[in-house]
Formats: sequence, structure tokens, C-alpha cells
Amino acid sequence: MAATATLLGLEKKSLREQALAALRTAITSGALEPGRHLVETELSEMLQISRGTLREALRQLEQEGLVSAGARGRLSVRHLDAKEIRDIYSVRAALESLAARSLCELPDRQHVIGSLRAAIQTMEAATHGTLEERVESDLDFHRTMCRLTGNETLLHSWESLEGSIRMSIMFAGLEKGVRNMRVDRHNDIVGAIETGDASLAGKTIREHMDVAAANLVG
Repeated sequence: MAATATLLGLEKKSLREQALAALRTAITSGALEPGRHLVETELSEMLQISRGTLREALRQLEQEGLVSAGARGRLSVRHLDAKEIRDIYSVRAALESLAARSLCELPDRQHVIGSLRAAIQTMEAATHGTLEERVESDLDFHRTMCRLTGNETLLHSWESLEGSIRMSIMFAGLEKGVRNMRVDRHNDIVGAIETGDASLAGKTIREHMDVAAANLVG
């Protein structure tokens, strides 16, 4: 009985994760457009999952900032305005500036630089891929920078913004979103960290985020 319960639990988790991935992709690709109300009966039928499993996935999406609750708790795809995007990138700048400065203070930065260069190579390879691949490779570079600090609170804080970052790209559209993913802009960040100059690295990150936000809100 215990083994059966464990297997059922894994199956349920798998369904939840699959539903979560499908909904996340539908939102960030625009298939579920900003402002659209999410009807449980409709979505559970489309995904062929129970409403309980769907609710678990929707709760996670709400935590990620992709879904928001309105009157009477009714859920809809989150819609960002220009101020919210500027706020998101202001917080990103603070977090990633801290990450860059922390990396500069490491006595041996070579493994850090190697990991960041590898992330940039993935970005370069993704330039010929889909928009989703480009977005994920860009996010992975910034996530890697935070992870390499060894500061779990910093990493967790950054990861809590991922859904909002994806939504900001959706808000801006393909052309503007891709413009922020230029490889040379990310090479500048790695170069600044490589110097070990914490002030320069922090300044480079802040400028990177200022330009990104201005580009997205147009």
C-alpha cells in the first residue's frame, strides 16, 4: 500500500508539473493573453487534469507573478504596465548589482568567469533558436550569476522575479525583447566582473538594467 501511495504521488506531481509547464508556456508565448480570465472548467478540460491539480498549478503561477487574483479571487493572466516594468528592473538591478559585486570579491574568480562564459555561449547558440530558447538562455545567464555568489537568499529573491521578467518581455513584444538579449551586452558584464572592480561591475549591471527597462517600455 505504501509503495502504491508513493507511485500515485509521483504521478500526481508529474501531472502538476506538466500542467504548470504548459500553462507557463501558453502565458509567456501569448497564447493566453494578458488580462484573460482563467476558467477552471475550461482549462482542466483542455489539459485533461483534475481541477484540484489545476488549482495547484495556478497557485504556483500566481507566486511566479504570471497570474493575478481579482475580484472574488478570480484569476487572470497578469497584465503589466510601464511603471511595474520599471519597478521590476529596478529590483533586478539591485539584486544583480549585489551579485556582481560579491563575485568581484572572490579571491579566485576564474571558475566564475568560466561558468559565465559558458552561459554566454549558450546564449549565442540560442540566437538561431526560438524566442523561448532565447529567453531561457538569457535568464539562465543572470540566474547563474546570482547562483555563483553562494548567497541562497539572493538567488531565491531573484528567482521570485522570473515570472514577472517573462511577462515584461511579453508586454514589450518580440523585437524589443530580443534587443535586450544581445550577447555583447552580457560580455560587458562578465568583463567587468573579471576585472575584480566591484564598483565597475555594479555600475555595469545598473546600466544594463536601465537600458533594458527603457527599451521594454519604449
